[in-house]
Amino acid sequence: MKQYDIIVIGTGGGTKLVTPPSKLGYKVAVIEKETPGGTCLNRGCIPSKMLIYPAEIITLVKHSEKFQITFPEKPLVDFKTLVERISKTVDEESASILPAYDKNPNIDYIQGNAQFVSDRVIRVNGEDLTAERIFVAAGARPSLPNIPGLEGTPYMTSREALRRTELPKSLIVIGGGFIALELGFAYSAFGSDVTFLVRNRMLKNEDKDVVDEFERVFTKKQKVLLHSNIQKVEYNENRFYLDVTIDGKEIRLESEALLVATGIKPNSDHLGLANTNIRTDENGYIQVNEYLETTVPGVYALGDIIGRYFYRHSVNFEGEFLFRTLYQEKKRTPIEYPPVPHAVFTHPQVAKVGKSEEELKALGIDYIAAKNPYSSSATGMARLSDSGFIKILVEKKTRKVLGAHAIGDEASNVIHLFILLMTMNGTIDDLLKMIYIHPALPEIARNAARKANEILQTT
Repeated sequence: MKQYDIIVIGTGGGTKLVTPPSKLGYKVAVIEKETPGGTCLNRGCIPSKMLIYPAEIITLVKHSEKFQITFPEKPLVDFKTLVERISKTVDEESASILPAYDKNPNIDYIQGNAQFVSDRVIRVNGEDLTAERIFVAAGARPSLPNIPGLEGTPYMTSREALRRTELPKSLIVIGGGFIALELGFAYSAFGSDVTFLVRNRMLKNEDKDVVDEFERVFTKKQKVLLHSNIQKVEYNENRFYLDVTIDGKEIRLESEALLVATGIKPNSDHLGLANTNIRTDENGYIQVNEYLETTVPGVYALGDIIGRYFYRHSVNFEGEFLFRTLYQEKKRTPIEYPPVPHAVFTHPQVAKVGKSEEELKALGIDYIAAKNPYSSSATGMARLSDSGFIKILVEKKTRKVLGAHAIGDEASNVIHLFILLMTMNGTIDDLLKMIYIHPALPEIARNAARKANEILQTT
């Protein structure tokens, strides 16, 4: 049996525990069953944003008439070359990981599927390995809804949608979360006739005001069928046929392609955890404590597979925490997450940090809400904004910002003002002390803070 100081399963967020400790002299084995770099690099956030950015450019061009700018013809998209460029870039980045590992004498890269055969022994390619510490960062994969007829058809998940080189004339998207909306938006911008089928509401976990505004704006430009219940899927002669019930009315939809993006599930079922005392919850997510320790001493888990946060930036934070506390400080310290933000890269963009208004109400916290529209700002005037806002939730007693929500142009950038503020435990007074560049989008955040201050002074 091979003995290591560290075994890491997964080369996405798990990489934070490969090279850094190896430079301190620790012997590391890293195991990957697919291509190096994990979901984010190969089939997630990076290629999707490379696809979405040109889609955003097209969207701006489509709505340029309000700025007295017209284009004689609609944009011509070389979709095949675009996707091939994205895939080539991602593949080259992934391929660059292995040579770096090969040059490091303290890293053994192993291509294969890791299986626990006991609490502290992992078998891969017929060989048994063990280590002082084992880190499980094996991620998650798309989950499929139980729709009659779906299995066996050539539907796409996000994985296939990011590699498809032929733009379908028509596309049905099943799902109302960020993956469904981002990829469906991109395909629509490039010219596909896209229909979204959403079981309840879009972005249902966002603040209700944001959901309402998103649906109002998004449905003006996209075909969205809310509260849809899919009865069955058929695939005949290269066409998809879906029987759908909406508010008691049955309709049949037809399309050339079908994208299913209804959630994810952890890859814990691929790891042989039944051979161990590592516990999972009812959904298969590995249970960890405040130190990211599993129920087996010396075995840790992080990232999507623990079901806390599903972002590359959050697993990076977890990996850096483990490296710092275990190998630099060598002190057992509980993890303390700063406010964890996220964004949805559609048109309009959506971004959030902290609590929603519904969460604060459920917690019984005494707060006020202040909202400022994009249109009520100098830069909003320049952009002729007719939608979008920034909303902040402020605790009455402390004047601290407990949550911030943005929907509109560059929301993913504007939200960083609040990420820093909340990370530093700041108040709206800190926002009001600043001098803002005029006219720039962050003035919308300042205006929201001014409104919050007015409300607080009268309550």
